[in-house]
Amino acid sequence: MTIVHLTNGDGHHGEPEPVISTDVLIIGTGPAGASLAGFLAMHGIRGIMVSSAPGSADTPRAHFTNMAAMECLRDIGLEKECKRLGTNGSHMINTRWAYSMAGEEYMRSYSWGNDPKRKGDYETASPCEPLDLPQTLLEPILVRHATLNGFTCRFDTTFVHFTENANGTISTLRDNVSGLEYKVRSKYLFGADGARSQVFRQLGLELDVKPDQGTAFNVLIRADLSRYMEHREGTLHWLLQPDKEHPVFGWAGIARMVKPWNEWLFIVIPDRQNGLTRMPTEEEWVQRMKEWIGDDSIPVELINVSKWRLNEVVAKTYPKEEFCLGDAVHRHPPSNGLGSNTCIQDAYNLAWKIAYVLKGLCQASSSLLDTYSVERQPVGSGIVARANQSFRHHGPIWEAFGVSLPTPEEKMQALHQLTLPTEEGRTRRKNLQAALEEAQHEYHALGREMGQFYQSKAIYSDDETEPYYTPELLAQDQDLIYHRSTYPGRRLPHVWLNKRIPGEPISTVDLAGHGAFTILTGIGGDAWKIAASQVGESLGVPINAYSIGFRQDYEDFYFDWARIRQVDETGCILVRPDRMVGWRCQEILGDEVQCTDKLRHVVLSILGRDS
Repeated sequence: MTIVHLTNGDGHHGEPEPVISTDVLIIGTGPAGASLAGFLAMHGIRGIMVSSAPGSADTPRAHFTNMAAMECLRDIGLEKECKRLGTNGSHMINTRWAYSMAGEEYMRSYSWGNDPKRKGDYETASPCEPLDLPQTLLEPILVRHATLNGFTCRFDTTFVHFTENANGTISTLRDNVSGLEYKVRSKYLFGADGARSQVFRQLGLELDVKPDQGTAFNVLIRADLSRYMEHREGTLHWLLQPDKEHPVFGWAGIARMVKPWNEWLFIVIPDRQNGLTRMPTEEEWVQRMKEWIGDDSIPVELINVSKWRLNEVVAKTYPKEEFCLGDAVHRHPPSNGLGSNTCIQDAYNLAWKIAYVLKGLCQASSSLLDTYSVERQPVGSGIVARANQSFRHHGPIWEAFGVSLPTPEEKMQALHQLTLPTEEGRTRRKNLQAALEEAQHEYHALGREMGQFYQSKAIYSDDETEPYYTPELLAQDQDLIYHRSTYPGRRLPHVWLNKRIPGEPISTVDLAGHGAFTILTGIGGDAWKIAASQVGESLGVPINAYSIGFRQDYEDFYFDWARIRQVDETGCILVRPDRMVGWRCQEILGDEVQCTDKLRHVVLSILGRDS
């Protein structure tokens, strides 16, 4: 980071204006911005990140961290710290529907890989595990890591606007403490400043906006519910009380664990039939929380109340010069826990491309950056649609319980029908069971979480003879089922490997990443390892290479990799720095020269280079 001076006006009058010069400027220090800084730092890139807030998140907001995001954080060495501060799967086992936290339960659903029928799917998908890590704990981890690795962080700093010239982007920032404005010249500007992104607003890009699903409130409280949780473990608890007249502001609630079991975030859904005409008082909020807790003897401390909307918004294209990521380009309800996870994956996709371009044409052409929108916008569009559809899936559950009926008497009659051996009772129970099955698209959407498929110029698929989506694959539920594959554009499959003298297992995922391309081959594929060394050295691009198989660099003791690699032992799989398969070759190509020439051609194509 350096300070230069810009002249005022025509360059001949007035005092020179100081301008800070840096490679990258990130607006926002949330999951998107702070993780982007950390990923860039891994590549040796330095920069500045700023936030208009006085500090990191003061309310939990996002909390569920899925395996796809954890793999990204694992790549920069943060998984252990996240696991130390977060809550593991043993406390996330269920989503429940109940009368109150202390009272009767209606039904429950296994969640986040805890269903015995789905555990294998989750364990084979990733070396990581899902984690409950509130944003209040995640953000400081990310910010600290970035600042310890070369990034400067400034809170209480507002982004005002930016201009462009031949030397880059000049952003005007305002220090909120002093009121003074200053300028930062950067080669790249990133808008990671959330749903009200000022960077995105100035860019004036088009949004795909569908009607939202109304208003909701986050109510953060302290209340020790540990005496009730031994047989009620879970992160989400839907609370429905059909026998009571509910206040307009609190029709239904979801109790969300923040810290087991004394801190909770209640997501409160107002009555949609009767408009909310005023904000509730603190006493009214506390009273409603007590009703949902169901034990008046438990003290309730109200910490914070915030209002938000259940949006269905995504940018039609992501910016290609000044970049936006995270909630700046996709906004949706918290259903499926896709928010911060997608933010982190946006950053992971973008970071290696920015780093390779910043290091000059000896590594990548600027055209590589065009693939960010091509690859990530469909993902953003998909998660916005999935999260909103998951929220709508609760409608049939409410109908089956009768809680959407107009009077307590009608609601109680519907609830009582669930207990009766009548045709009406059977129909209502059947509808409830069907609705619960559909809710699996929220609580076990492994395919949506892990199954991204990129199609862009940064993926080399010219050698594929068949399309990825076969009729058999299309017949599967793409949200629920994660299909492991080495097809170009897919996530590198996870398989546990070891050494010939066994030690701690290592995942195929851990062989890749770390800012480098990776070649994976097998017995008879030594020419690919030689090619990787020669191509990497000649192009100035780091390419690691490993052989997997009997008495190779890594042992495939269970033959899991042999089953999943989908190429011959002598073939190879090229993995990009973001652990996505960039290309594969079914078998060795003649000799070392042919392998080297082919690999060189593929890497140049992925990086958008002519030579």
